[in-house]
Amino acid sequence: MSQPFSRFLHPFDVARHPSLEPEVKRAILASWASDRSAVRDQPAMRKPPGAKRAVPVDDILAAMHALDRPAEGLSASP
Repeated sequence: MSQPFSRFLHPFDVARHPSLEPEVKRAILASWASDRSAVRDQPAMRKPPGAKRAVPVDDILAAMHALDRPAEGLSASP
């Protein structure tokens, strides 16, 4: 999947996607959390290439955590 981030507006969109395997979700979210996606002069924000807007790294980490505990995290709104 080339630039998978561009199809998603928020990390929880990735975490909730019904047809993506958990490993794919983790890979996408890990790429978002990467320092390569950091917004210049805003280290708490990430904007991967092709993404429409920046998101807080805390939201990305919360979505990753929700993958570990689906009963608790994926039903909550970001």
